[in-house]
Amino acid sequence: MSNSYIAIDWGSTNLRAWLYLDGELVDTQRSEAGVTRLGDRSAEQVFRDVVAPWRRHDVPVIMAGMVGSNAGWVPVPYLQCPTRLTDLAGRLTRVAQAAPSAAWIIPGISIISDGNCNVMRGEETQLLGAYRSQPAKLYLMPGTHSKWVRINDGVIDDFRTVMTGELHHLLIKQSLVGVGIGEQRPNPEAFRQGLAQGFRESHILRCLFETRAAHVLGQLDPSAVSEWLSGLLIGNEVAQMQRGWNIGGGETITVIGNPSLAARYRLALEFAGLNDRLLDGDASFQAGIRSIVNELER
Repeated sequence: MSNSYIAIDWGSTNLRAWLYLDGELVDTQRSEAGVTRLGDRSAEQVFRDVVAPWRRHDVPVIMAGMVGSNAGWVPVPYLQCPTRLTDLAGRLTRVAQAAPSAAWIIPGISIISDGNCNVMRGEETQLLGAYRSQPAKLYLMPGTHSKWVRINDGVIDDFRTVMTGELHHLLIKQSLVGVGIGEQRPNPEAFRQGLAQGFRESHILRCLFETRAAHVLGQLDPSAVSEWLSGLLIGNEVAQMQRGWNIGGGETITVIGNPSLAARYRLALEFAGLNDRLLDGDASFQAGIRSIVNELER
């Protein structure tokens, strides 16, 4: 390979692509054609539509994310923990259906242990890029399904997934908690109050209905329910992971993600007495792809 290539982050609901020529980013594409939103097109057709404007450059394509899942284009086996991040480059799967383009999919990572069966796809590429730029032992990747990852000397030895983002969405949109709350507005104070409650409560199931009761009884502004609930869930997530992994006060968590969502988690980490540093998710993903390209050039 060379310094010219296409990187594709192809998830469940979105697709993002970047064209690099001679090591420089020259063009990008973004669409909602995730693997669960293909419409009447096949994954192969979506791929061809994406690379068509760049086809004249005849560059290799490296993909990561749900495109390699059993719900994606080509099922790609997981690497099982413990595994080195540097092992990713040697376990790519060539996509024959992409011809004449030369295309590969990066494997995801899995773990099977007592009390923990977990998988990731796409996050491993972000982790690779993040570790190259900021080596750390603990990473937090906020999102619909947040990932907590523990790395020792470049080896992923454990990770957990917490469905905080999806749970928040379901509670607001499809449960009694969200009935009658009207338009939601930013409310930092409600978020902080929810955060404190999330840290206080070891088990928050009872707090979910109490969230509804609070606004019905006039103790919580209906327009602040989403913020309160976000704080409650994020606070409890951080508290549970801190206890479960025995993360001591003053330790540093490297947060990988978009600044707006990461800001909520950084407040929670501060509340927990933890330090943090922030890395941009897109930049980390692209750095991970670049690292794999470098390995393939050797």
